[in-house]
Amino acid sequence: MELEICVDSVESAIAAEAGGAQRVELCSALSEGGLTPSAGLMRAVRSRVGIGVFAMIRPRGGDFYYSEDEFAIMHDDIACAKELGVAGVVLGLLTKDGEVDVERTAELVAQARPMQVTFHRALDMARDLDAALEDVVRTGAHRVLTSGGAQNAMLGSARAAALVKAAKDRIGVMVCGNVRPENVQQIAQTTGAREFHASLRRPVPSPVTYRNEGLNLGDEGSDEYTRNVVVAEDVRNLRLALDNALISVR
Repeated sequence: MELEICVDSVESAIAAEAGGAQRVELCSALSEGGLTPSAGLMRAVRSRVGIGVFAMIRPRGGDFYYSEDEFAIMHDDIACAKELGVAGVVLGLLTKDGEVDVERTAELVAQARPMQVTFHRALDMARDLDAALEDVVRTGAHRVLTSGGAQNAMLGSARAAALVKAAKDRIGVMVCGNVRPENVQQIAQTTGAREFHASLRRPVPSPVTYRNEGLNLGDEGSDEYTRNVVVAEDVRNLRLALDNALISVR
């Protein structure tokens, strides 16, 4: 079974590889659900890990209906990712009516080749998951990322199982949504999925000793003196649980 870890730093990417992940989804601004990482970050991660690096292609937070200017930015970011040698990109486009934007998605998939393309959780925001899956198949994308349209994989496992069954061998289905060592075996058995995506970030205090406690630069409630990082031990525990799930399924 394949394990992908969502990361936003070189440190976390190295930890993901050390813990046994096969792939990382590289993003910036994970507090917004993940945006396109900088060229510098893509280059640095590519130089430090040997596993697959998939770059998020998302020009802003919010919904997945993009203007022509935003669509042009996505084209440029895919070209940059290809030039930097990443293994794949992660993207998703919907129409105003909540359907997969097949035409524009297919255009980006074609541009990305020979990189792989994952259609991300925009799928879970679509009006009809079954129809959305068929539309993504038509775009030529390699896999979809889904929690079964629910807040997490446990709640959406039955719908995810239906997507796995419908996908057959036409497209991969990677399950996500609070996937943890303590629940991944049940999720794997219920969904029949072979690919799993997890964040696993944990808060780490800043080493900075001087702190201006009277100033907050981010949104209310944000903390400049805490970072969220991936730790190799957490990835290793999830990897072990996945391996045990495979044995159980057999």
